[in-house]
Amino acid sequence: MNIILNSPLDMHLHLRDDDMLKFVAPLSANNFSGAVVMPNIVPSITTKQELYDYKKRIQEAIGDRIFEPYMTLFFKNYSKDFLQEIKKDIIAIKLYPAGITTNSEDGVKDIDIEHLKPMLEIMSELEIPLSVHGETNDMVMNRELEFLPVYEEIAKNFPKLKIIMEHITTKEAGILLDKYDNLFATITVHHLLITIDDVIGGMLNPHLFCKPIAKTKRDQKMLLKLALNAHPKVMFGSDSAPHDRRKKESSSSSAGIFSASIALELLTQLFDDYGKLDNLQAFVSNNAQNIYKINPPKKVITLKKEEFTIPSSYKDNNLELVPMFADKKLSWSIVK
Repeated sequence: MNIILNSPLDMHLHLRDDDMLKFVAPLSANNFSGAVVMPNIVPSITTKQELYDYKKRIQEAIGDRIFEPYMTLFFKNYSKDFLQEIKKDIIAIKLYPAGITTNSEDGVKDIDIEHLKPMLEIMSELEIPLSVHGETNDMVMNRELEFLPVYEEIAKNFPKLKIIMEHITTKEAGILLDKYDNLFATITVHHLLITIDDVIGGMLNPHLFCKPIAKTKRDQKMLLKLALNAHPKVMFGSDSAPHDRRKKESSSSSAGIFSASIALELLTQLFDDYGKLDNLQAFVSNNAQNIYKINPPKKVITLKKEEFTIPSSYKDNNLELVPMFADKKLSWSIVK
């Protein structure tokens, strides 16, 4: 039994930079037609030259593979002239609350509608989508929940602004999605497959530690409902965030799950387990194309119902990445 995916897309991806970029970019480009690349590298992507240079480094890393890096800017107060000039080169602008996740120290310190209003007005006028890491600095399990009123206020005040709630994790975020026409969301494969118990319920598993942290069964049930039914306002975004093994298996583990290389196999098995394979194409590509109005490069990925074992790790020079569910046997594999 085979399943064919046309131009699968990863709508939330961290490629990092330098040696890590060279290591992980080909792993995404092997299986995906394109990806929305997050701008929180060091330094953050805030100028035209930084954007062009980063895209060039990505293209050099992927070589002749068919893959479109959809670029984003790190949110700050840009001029209208600058945004008009760069609009054709970006798919969205990414807002990070300051210090909320990896390399976000230069993010927005004052998440207040009046403070954000000048930029949001320009983005709304120019039809540039707003991508958001929606968390506060409250207790870790409540951070997304406490940010939802911010989404709601922005959605109400800027009805023409397309707002992407990135990597949603709660039941309440799923409910909010249908309340406003201009709210959309990405969902990760790890939030579909794990809960907080998998991270800290037994032995601590640093390779399942991420931000936003996995939530409860109640929340997971909502995410599964949205994804498995390919709700037209949700799309797949891996939020694959690679860290070297030494940074993950340490006394201060870095937040991030590496899943890009095995995401399609995991999703295919999940959708198959629930009898929802017919909805997989929409979740991993069609919805994103409709939401962002993009035409990704044509690429066909074929998966076969054949046993596949997730690698223990990936090694390249001095780097080692441990993927999500390392050594786990799956029932679907990509036909190379």
